[in-house]
Parts: sequence; C-alpha cells; structure tokens
Amino acid sequence: MKSLLILMLAASAIFAQDKPADTKAAEQAPEPPKEAEIIQVKTLTGDSFDRLVKLLKVFNVGMTADSQMRTILVYAPKDVVDQVRHVVEQLDRPGSEAALGKNIDLTLTLLRCSTKPPTTPLAPLPADIEAVAKQLRAATQYKDIQLWDTLPMRLEEGTLSHEPLHLSSSASGQFVTGTATFWPQTVYRKDQTRYVHFSQVRIDMRVPIGTDDVHFHVEDQLMDTSGDFAEGQKTVLGKVGGLTGDEAVFAVIALKILD
Repeated sequence: MKSLLILMLAASAIFAQDKPADTKAAEQAPEPPKEAEIIQVKTLTGDSFDRLVKLLKVFNVGMTADSQMRTILVYAPKDVVDQVRHVVEQLDRPGSEAALGKNIDLTLTLLRCSTKPPTTPLAPLPADIEAVAKQLRAATQYKDIQLWDTLPMRLEEGTLSHEPLHLSSSASGQFVTGTATFWPQTVYRKDQTRYVHFSQVRIDMRVPIGTDDVHFHVEDQLMDTSGDFAEGQKTVLGKVGGLTGDEAVFAVIALKILD
C-alpha cells in the first residue's frame, strides 16, 4: 500500500504542475527542459515487469520499456524522472504491488523409492506419475517406486509460501514432519508455454530412522533449489533424502497458472 500511495502522490504532484492558478502566467512560463534516462529494473520480470510499466503510466510522460533487457526509458523533466525512478525502486522487489500477480495451483508429489525389489504386489501408480517413475527407474538405481503423498497448494506470484508436512514413515508409529517452501517470483511466457520462475523451492524434513518404536533417531534432511518450471508438466525437483539406507524420497511438482 505504501508504494501505491507514493504513486498517487506523484501523480497528484504532476497534475498540480499541469494546472496553474494563473492561466496567463502559465502560458508565458517556459516549459521545463526534458531529459532522457534509462532506469534498470533489477528484480521484476515477465508479468511482474509488465505490471510495473502499467503502474508507471500514471505519470503520463514519454516512456519506453524493454522486458528482455529489463529497462525503462523515461523522457520527462528532471523532477518527474526522479519521481519515476523512486517509484521503480519501491516496486522493484518481491512482495510489492507489481510483483503480486497471478495465482498458481501447485501439486507436490512425494515418491518413496527403494533399491530393493518389492516384496508384495504394488498398487498401480496414476498414469502421469507412472511416466515419472519410468524416468526415475531409467536414470537411478531405484526400481521400487511408490506414491507416498500428494499435497495441493495455492501460491501467489511474488509471495513466499510455506506448507507444513506430516507424513507417515517406515518407522512404525513415527511420522516425518517438515515444511515445503515455495517462492514463485514471476510468471512469464516463452513461445506458447507459460513458466513460473521460482527463486526458491525448499523441502525440509525431520525423518525418524530406525527399525521399531524404541530404536530410532531423527535426521534433518533438505532439498533446496530454484529454477523455471513449465505449466502443465510434471517436473522432478530432485532427491530430498532417505528413509532408510535403501530408500529415498523424490519430490515432483506440477503447475497450473490461474487467469
């Protein structure tokens, strides 16, 4: 809200400049000289960059934006250029009014994988997860792949989100706890596909390791990554950790961007 207030005050100042009290005196007053300045946008990209440019139109001055180079060229009197630069500095950050944008439905799927062959027939995996499991079997030593849990999340572009984890473990009577952290910084389009750039994807787990209720210890396990992930595709984020010496957990995400 602070940034929007700055915008409103800046626009009011410009409007006041354009509305002189004495029309005759205003007609005689020379127009202030204009200058051109390139303002670099350091953080916002994609749709967030476009929203920033749209917000800056309140200044009603000559302006050209390049989303690829992340620059804004302003042609206006020096005091107005200074105001534009100040507003860009306020909005060019995660969590600002420009950064907050589209909602994103994210599904986090956790797979329990083992190097040992299954001792009993396994329940069939969903078709889309079976395709992921096939890739894991081909690329890793894990052959027994089971669906552990599926967690739906609603994220907002530009907002850091946390989701608690509470999962049953292989240690009888014990649970894996932790947190899934997602920071979808921006949504953008490349060719015909939309992507979400994540500044951070982090999964923290506290895993009980043991053979029974009495003999076990707790290990902290972590996966921390970032990257650009396509809408409508399942992406293996990587290995989170292990439940036993023969078992590991892999995280898979799928995205849907809501218009």
